[in-house]
Amino acid sequence: MAISDALLPEFDHEMANTRKTLERVPDDKFTWKPHEKSSAMGALASHLANLPGWANATLDQDSFDLAPGGEQVRIEQLNSTAAVLETFDSNVAKARAAIVTASDQHMFEPWRLLSNGNQIFSLPRAAVLRSFVLNHMIHHRAQLGVYLRLNDVPVPSIYGPSADETGM
Repeated sequence: MAISDALLPEFDHEMANTRKTLERVPDDKFTWKPHEKSSAMGALASHLANLPGWANATLDQDSFDLAPGGEQVRIEQLNSTAAVLETFDSNVAKARAAIVTASDQHMFEPWRLLSNGNQIFSLPRAAVLRSFVLNHMIHHRAQLGVYLRLNDVPVPSIYGPSADETGM
């Protein structure tokens, strides 16, 4: 079985769960933060909407620099749930298409994450897709679930029923 064939069911499952969570973000809570050091809910949702696109950076480039020339790369902050979902859906479709066409040989080639030209890590592309894309997304999706809970927004089921969806 090809690596892409093994990865796609997990990718599809995690993207569907992430979309369910993003659908719950209220437009009027985009600036809400649980703590002054935390990201705003809208910034977190924007980050989640853009994370699937990192699969394309992983598969289409040999490296990515988070701070080329010393200046941090900035993502566009989205300002509505509709914009978040539109961006997310577009990025998921592009990422899935890139994964489908990636050969095993390409998946085993090294990919590097840089900051101002300095290497942060180098891993095979398949490992980057699992850790830097999927696991990273799962982490921030859980964080968003806490934000939803703290705002009395029903939390969707992810790996089983949530207290909101079972009436517990």
